[in-house]
Amino acid sequence: MRHTIDGAAFCRMILSASASIEMNKQRVNELNVFPVPDGDTGTNMSMTLGAAAADLRKADAPQLGKAADITASALLRGARGNSGVILSLLFRGFSKALKGLEEASGIELARALTSGVESAYNAVMKPAEGTILTVSRVTAAKATEAAQENDDIEHVLSVAIEAAKAALPQTTEQNPVLKKAGVVDAGAVGFLVILEGMMASLQGNDVIVDALSDTPATKEQADFSEFATEDITFGYCTEFIVSRENEKDPNLLRSFLSELGDSLVLVDDEEIIKVHVHTNNPGVAIEEALTYGSLVTVKVENMRLQHTEKVLSAEEMPEKIAEPSKKYGVVSVCCGDGIATAFRDLGADQIVSGGQTMNPSTEDILKAIHATPAEIVLVLPNNKNIIMAAEQTIPLAKKQVVVIPSKTIPQGITALLNFDPDCEVEENVEHMTQSLDTVTTMQITYAARNSDFDGHAIQEGDYLALYGNGLFGNGPDLSVLLKDLAIKVASEEKSFINIFYGDTVTEEEATQAGAIFQSQCPEADVNILNGGQPVYYYLISAE
Repeated sequence: MRHTIDGAAFCRMILSASASIEMNKQRVNELNVFPVPDGDTGTNMSMTLGAAAADLRKADAPQLGKAADITASALLRGARGNSGVILSLLFRGFSKALKGLEEASGIELARALTSGVESAYNAVMKPAEGTILTVSRVTAAKATEAAQENDDIEHVLSVAIEAAKAALPQTTEQNPVLKKAGVVDAGAVGFLVILEGMMASLQGNDVIVDALSDTPATKEQADFSEFATEDITFGYCTEFIVSRENEKDPNLLRSFLSELGDSLVLVDDEEIIKVHVHTNNPGVAIEEALTYGSLVTVKVENMRLQHTEKVLSAEEMPEKIAEPSKKYGVVSVCCGDGIATAFRDLGADQIVSGGQTMNPSTEDILKAIHATPAEIVLVLPNNKNIIMAAEQTIPLAKKQVVVIPSKTIPQGITALLNFDPDCEVEENVEHMTQSLDTVTTMQITYAARNSDFDGHAIQEGDYLALYGNGLFGNGPDLSVLLKDLAIKVASEEKSFINIFYGDTVTEEEATQAGAIFQSQCPEADVNILNGGQPVYYYLISAE
């Protein structure tokens, strides 16, 4: 049994953990409470830890304390979603405990786990039980007890893993939402998967993941300085594997995707269809793929952002920080050309592409903040799973940053409408934050899997209607759900209704949706806008 680890062993453990969560991310994603296609906890944790793995691969044999510091720094900037931010906080404390060390035994590992838990709990304003925080706390406590009996690091880590496994089923009982859905906490499962990946490396069985695409890189992908970022025609590298669950011909999917983008590679056998395509509409590609079966893996990367980062890295250019030319600036997170235009029209300086299924990293948001020519930058996350990542930019930014905790696109728009450039920052924060509760958000998407939630028998492919924070209804008939939502809005006597329709909805269909709301709310002002957002057919606000 191994007694200690050094920097090299720690690096291997993180690389193995990164591969482990990458391999299991879909299993983690599927634990999402609602069966909507945004169960991205596994994806966020994988991408967050992947940022650390990438930096460690470039490091030159760092000693243990340095390797832990590299990991924590990369996780902080690469954190995506709430789960990714909490993971980064755990490793931030982990790094503090290992600072300056060349080796660590079981006692140091237990201290590092405890320090990580303290760091995470101190940073989260209202820690909830039955989450990754609970499981990590129990794990650290058991690790500390084990280290007093046997200082071997392998022994302590094995006890920690068993403690996490034992604590995991309890999350269902501790968290009312999880109990209602009958699932364990997704972030806690991801944490366990990471610990198991670290143990596999410690025992000489490092987890390794092969890249999805076997396609050799094109010249444009390899020689980044020969063309400009804006010359990239199709911005998202979209890769996925979908199960073959019906008799649909994969060649139909090939034809569909060839019209949607380029660099298409499609390989199929009797069980799966494996796809690589460059497109500006990853949501459309994924939605079409779902007609063949359920997704096994999915990865969407912003190639324009990647290209810019690689060119800057190759030229060793420091990040540009825009000189302030005004007091206030605004950064908004959103997805969809129409929605982005609406935010720009209302005064947003920078748009960070992201939202459901595509949470931006802390680094993505930080770059937009630095590109904003203002003394004070207001950030609108517009998604509850992006708020924590946005808040992590506050100590990193070289400008004053204020995060307005908008959880939806309509809330973000309302907040921006309540911004006054002539007011002091405290007054703006108060007005903008208070305005968030004045708007009701409705969303219509589809069920990514079969589910039985809160009395709703949900079938994969059903339309799902969300009202505020809850599931409103589901079924195969979209017009029925729209009418039910309109009746609900009418009963609350709302005066202004905005309907943003998504990238798969035609103008005619959107007009029909608007007519349904107008018929039920004849006194209301109903506006129809082409949002262009993926995943969600309609985003509807009512005030």
